Amino acid sequence: MIDLALIGLTRFLVGGHPVWRGLSQDVRPRLYFANHSSHLDTLLIWAALPDALRGVTHPVAAADYWGRGDLRSLIATRALDAVLIDRSGGKRDETLEPLREKLRAGRSLIIFPEGTRSDGLLPGPFKSGLYQLACDFPDVELAPVYLKNPSRAFPKGALLPVPISCEVHFGAPIARINGEDKAGFLERARSAVAGLS
Repeated sequence: MIDLALIGLTRFLVGGHPVWRGLSQDVRPRLYFANHSSHLDTLLIWAALPDALRGVTHPVAAADYWGRGDLRSLIATRALDAVLIDRSGGKRDETLEPLREKLRAGRSLIIFPEGTRSDGLLPGPFKSGLYQLACDFPDVELAPVYLKNPSRAFPKGALLPVPISCEVHFGAPIARINGEDKAGFLERARSAVAGLS
């Protein structure tokens, strides 16, 4: 019930209209990776997915923000069924293990490889978690996503979003390249998101 209310509210306030640009709507394990500029980002992607895809997809969220306070925690865990991760600097394997559990179970994840919100229209450098998960799960589809306008609709420091239309662009999956190093992969993934802008 809470999830339907969030979807309706998100669509009413900021739209979040999906634009499918080369990605199928088949149900399969995926890593949706996107630019990150607003606290609306997770809701925008989640609400833009068709019901069948949303039902098997878990946003990844920072425990230090989304696990704090009753309302945020309720939205993250009950409505979105998010995977909360600890960003406090623990071992990378421990941080990624909850994500691996979901992928091993055949589920999909929404991640923001920048690690934190950025101010630019284009994504900043990606952190290594996306690369590690892509290496660990070669059969999981890697789907770039570009979010248009969320930082204008809900800028840093704002208490409420303003009614500015946002779009969610789902791009064609990127393929893995044998022998590609981490830096090359992460820049190619970042470019795939930026190319949807």
